[in-house]
Amino acid sequence: MNKRDHGLEVISHAARRPARARPLLFVHGAYTAAWCWEEHFLPWFAARGYEAHAVSLSGHGKSRGRDRLDSLSIDDYVGDVVETIATLRAPPVLIGHSMGGFVVQKYLERHPAPGAALLCAVPPQGLMSSAFGLMFGKPGLIRDLNRLMGGGHVGVETLRDALFAQSIDDDDLQRFVRFSQPESHRAIWDMTLFNLPSPSRLKGTPLLVLGAEFDHLIPASLVEMTAHTYGVTAEIFPGMGHGMMLERDWQLPAQRIFEWLEELPS
Repeated sequence: MNKRDHGLEVISHAARRPARARPLLFVHGAYTAAWCWEEHFLPWFAARGYEAHAVSLSGHGKSRGRDRLDSLSIDDYVGDVVETIATLRAPPVLIGHSMGGFVVQKYLERHPAPGAALLCAVPPQGLMSSAFGLMFGKPGLIRDLNRLMGGGHVGVETLRDALFAQSIDDDDLQRFVRFSQPESHRAIWDMTLFNLPSPSRLKGTPLLVLGAEFDHLIPASLVEMTAHTYGVTAEIFPGMGHGMMLERDWQLPAQRIFEWLEELPS
């Protein structure tokens, strides 16, 4: 079900019985929206008893704020998460990808959660290391992402290089290109330098940290740095790229998240 609560697009799948106690809230990364979770993860987790929701952050998808996207900050995105959670029947486990994983970290500074999974998340140290890596290793990719951030268009090969290490159907890739969108310059700067998380404030929330072997945007080394910062062990999926929820083997990280959810304290 696709709905809008107070101007935010939320895609929801009801849990199949017997339903689990905790709902799930998925938070997308930059240049995309809630649709990226609808492809596979939302129906998959709902079929296993989890009420599954994905929010399109302000300025993304069908949510409010497209006309002021560039003024939106990470704190605005955290506010979207707070607002969405207030509409759910119970506090959810948070699952954030890339920028969404950064937003989840910022949310956890001030709010408790029964658990949080960070998928290829921007590390608490920020985007600077990733940006330098792209600048020297993939200069064409960072140029095209900057073009997209400014409202331009990117080709299918740019998206393939950014998100996928595995084969993907050309029709799906073309569709994902059509769904891609600009990102807030302010939010990017927040993640680079101006609004980094305070790891010491994230206490008591069980964390799962996942990454991908061939991620060009958030390399496995940065995922491991995130895990080390929070005192957990990173799990890196071989042969996968940044867009792990859309990769051919998406069921592997989905299954790992499911197993972790089943292990959380009730």
